[in-house]
Amino acid sequence: MSLFLAKIPVLNSKRFLDDISDIKNIMSTFEYGPDSGGRTKGVIIKPIVYGNVAKYFGKKREEDGHTHQWTVYVRPFENEDISTYVKKINFKLHDSYANQNRVLTKPPYEVTETGWGEFEIVIKIYFQDPNERPVTLYHILKLFQNSPEIVVGKKPVVSEFYEEIVFQEPTVMMHQLLTNIPQLSTSPVKHDADFEEKKVSTLESIVKAKTKVKNELTELKDRLQLAKETIQKFRDEVQNLQLGNPASAQT
Repeated sequence: MSLFLAKIPVLNSKRFLDDISDIKNIMSTFEYGPDSGGRTKGVIIKPIVYGNVAKYFGKKREEDGHTHQWTVYVRPFENEDISTYVKKINFKLHDSYANQNRVLTKPPYEVTETGWGEFEIVIKIYFQDPNERPVTLYHILKLFQNSPEIVVGKKPVVSEFYEEIVFQEPTVMMHQLLTNIPQLSTSPVKHDADFEEKKVSTLESIVKAKTKVKNELTELKDRLQLAKETIQKFRDEVQNLQLGNPASAQT
């Protein structure tokens, strides 16, 4: 042991502190990755939409029995290029499809296929900084609705949802990307679903639900008060009977 230690050079205090700094940098690299530069404080939220549109052929295809053409997708909710912070998106289709894992590395992030049945599609979003964990979405492919125009193939089926990706204390690299996203175009973004209408109807439903709950609570309070008064009345009658005063108990 003494021979081994004798070969270690003596370090001065400045060199020792420099070595400690190097070790910390190395440890930071292991923790956050070589390019991320550590974590930042705060939260950044990025809204997206995902879903599918489907169009009925009008009849079954003779060669494979397929009835619909459909497209599943992930799109920005706002007018911005999400490829700035998205590295790739993986769409996992049903096992019956050849190459069931479809990986897209640039916009548009969508897969178009044909089929006859509905099934769950797993959507996994990977980010430019591998230190940020991927986000997984689950979407049920929608092909059928009861609208007459949809049934005959005049209008497509639309099944679209709003979602928010929350970056809690993102890495320095991701923070830089998320705060410097270029616009896709100067025109406003249009979605297949009318999210403003959904917002209004959802708020109306919430107001109705609150009113219903409030009325039910008022009714329950009234019933509880009546029950308390009835119990007190019975107690008074029992007490009068115990005191030998049946006349007052009957009044």
